[in-house]
Amino acid sequence: MSDSTNEAAGERVVALTVNGDSVRRLCPSSRTLLDFLRVDLGLNGSKHGCDVGDCGACTVLVDGIPRLSCITLAVEVEGLAVRTIEGAGPDEARIVAAFDEHVASQCGYCTPGIVLCLSHLYSEDPAADDEAIRQALGSNICRCTGYTKILAAARAASQREASQPAQGGSDE
Repeated sequence: MSDSTNEAAGERVVALTVNGDSVRRLCPSSRTLLDFLRVDLGLNGSKHGCDVGDCGACTVLVDGIPRLSCITLAVEVEGLAVRTIEGAGPDEARIVAAFDEHVASQCGYCTPGIVLCLSHLYSEDPAADDEAIRQALGSNICRCTGYTKILAAARAASQREASQPAQGGSDE
């Protein structure tokens, strides 16, 4: 058995950065990133929804790119930077403020994934139009709102992003 694996038990040490903090944990090789975050690290902002990558409730940013953590193994993100909603910074705070102002969140289950997808979109296109917003949120399902208020909040957040310089999140 080496320092980084326990192959007989199907375990492996995973080292990565989560919300700016270095993390090194022994975990089953088959553990999803979602379960690694929730069970091993106690970060419950990313949600269990469908467990097959259809709903977006589990979305996190991996090296700044949205990733469905329910269909990503923890070992796949070895050495990478993962940001969850718990690691939200000023850019995400603007999105959350727009959601609050537009009452765009009802139960809130989908909100972390939507906020992180929008954060990624605005990092690439601060003045994203409605079509870009719809495209970015295409993998996120909300069962409560019907999307009208979500799109209004996303549009307002886009306008804020375009008028304010990006602060950057804590990916590293």
